[in-house]
Amino acid sequence: MAAESFAHAAEALRKGDRDRYLSTLVLTGAHRDAVTALYAFNADVASIRDRVSDPAPGEIRLQWWNDALAGEGHGAVRQNPIADALLATIERYAIPSGTLLRLIGARRFDLYDDPMPDLESFEGYAGETVSTLYQLAAMILNDGKPIETGDAAGHLGVAHAMIGHIRAFGHFSAQGRIMLPWSIFEANGVREGEIFSGSQSEGVVEALGQIAELASDHLTKAEAAIAALPGPLKPTFAPISVLKAQYRGLLQRSAGPFATPADDADWRKIARLAWWTFRNR
Repeated sequence: MAAESFAHAAEALRKGDRDRYLSTLVLTGAHRDAVTALYAFNADVASIRDRVSDPAPGEIRLQWWNDALAGEGHGAVRQNPIADALLATIERYAIPSGTLLRLIGARRFDLYDDPMPDLESFEGYAGETVSTLYQLAAMILNDGKPIETGDAAGHLGVAHAMIGHIRAFGHFSAQGRIMLPWSIFEANGVREGEIFSGSQSEGVVEALGQIAELASDHLTKAEAAIAALPGPLKPTFAPISVLKAQYRGLLQRSAGPFATPADDADWRKIARLAWWTFRNR
């Protein structure tokens, strides 16, 4: 079943998380399949909020994944092709299931409407949900041998999460959600109602600008850390090329903070990923 499961995971990732799907195209062979399975699992967990009507069924779905990784699925788990591909990857590359369980735990935040309280909380959330993926993907490229990517995974994960949530600010605000650090908005005199009503106040613009500066700082630190890694691991971090372009787009947009920014076409993203990978071998 494994070959079909990996193919299903690739298709699910292509539909559910286009940028991460494109990032797997610079990988090869079994490494690509394994990283794709990891990312497809993440896409499934990350999209639970959008597929449920209230937190209760979301909690049930997260618990299903928790049980699957804890070996409590009673044999039916591997009938789910994404789970089958993920479990095969865990077995082949000795992926620590505890790390994935922490990712699931962090995603509980997504099910509720509480605002992200502060920068420390956001960085912790980004670490468990995004930096973790970079670290585990690097481990896969290292054929399952433990590897310390340190600042590379940590800083790129936070930058990735910040840029993604700034780009999706209007989408989440329309849902009554504040996924970026509320303390930064509060310090700029922003009220929740301004965000939820889509009011383009000076405080909102200033707060998002400050968060964008933080993202830029994390990108810079990530780039320096990635440069020090062994060449075979660097394709894991090729998404930095796309993130840098998306960050520049945030600086240049004129439609306001609640509008979805323009993004590169897939072919241009693939070109960025491929060129970055070629230059950083």
